[in-house]
Amino acid sequence: MLVSDFAYELPQELIARYPAAERDASRLMLLDRRTGSLSGTRFSEIVSMLSPGDLMVLNDTRVLAARVLGARPTGGRVELFLVSRLPGPAELWECLVKGSKRFRPGQQILLPAGAVATVIDKQPGDVWLVRFDCPEPFEDWLEREGHIPLPPYLHRADEPLDRDRYQTVFAREAGAVAAPTAGLHFTGELLQKIADRGVGISWITLHTGPGTFQPVRVERVEDHRIHAERYLLPESTADAISAARRRGGRVIAVGTTSARTLEYCADGQGGVVAGSGLADIFIRPGYDFRVVDGLVTNFHLPESTLLMLVSAFAGRDFVLEAYRQAVRDGYRFYSYGDAMMIV
Repeated sequence: MLVSDFAYELPQELIARYPAAERDASRLMLLDRRTGSLSGTRFSEIVSMLSPGDLMVLNDTRVLAARVLGARPTGGRVELFLVSRLPGPAELWECLVKGSKRFRPGQQILLPAGAVATVIDKQPGDVWLVRFDCPEPFEDWLEREGHIPLPPYLHRADEPLDRDRYQTVFAREAGAVAAPTAGLHFTGELLQKIADRGVGISWITLHTGPGTFQPVRVERVEDHRIHAERYLLPESTADAISAARRRGGRVIAVGTTSARTLEYCADGQGGVVAGSGLADIFIRPGYDFRVVDGLVTNFHLPESTLLMLVSAFAGRDFVLEAYRQAVRDGYRFYSYGDAMMIV
């Protein structure tokens, strides 16, 4: 299977550079796998597509202000992109580091508000181990001085609105460098309407890594290696999935991050095993879904692993047909764009 099998034409003007005025005012395309039909509505109408007894699983990760700007002591701009914190009392982080010159172990980077970063060692790939020293709690400093790491295809720096709109309303567990974008459409009021309909709501945590921005650089899909991401699936969610199975309800994953976590933790009997760790599952056509019965997701980049996952769930031809229809109908694409629900 070739990566080029997942290409499609997208006019640049359909890439949503800013969010819709209201979260649930985005458009929603419904894909019915049983009938092969496509239809459209507003995201706020998703309640009517759910049945009492269903279970929605959402990702409560919170996006870090992971892009930090600094300078060498001798001058020269430096950009740090925080990827993952190492366990321990020190603020040791794996980072992507950009600058006009090469870096070496022991080199210091001056940061805003009196903070200093020290380059410790080179890690596999393009990652550096960096120690941060701050005159205040690091979390407070990062929240104030860091920048939201918007996807590069938006072609803009973060703005004040992104502090709110590039987070879900239910974001709790800090650690992601990219938002679980299907969740961006939900409001507190909409979640309450879903609960009032008799639909369960449960949570997983998957901290999306920088690999979500990186293109697939191989020709054959099978040769790609997915990046590992830290996850937590609590016992309460595993129990809720078992209960949904017993009552005949569907498990609806909100976002590819939730879908990957559920499938990574699948027990082979329709349920999941609670736990935490690093998930590196690469879902592509040919994969047999064991937990997820429905999927809410945004419109993804051509030739991306996210598009491959959606194609695995609904069929490549059907998904690409839906994408072509979305282009014709002027849907908005990518992180701040519209959504689809596949049942």
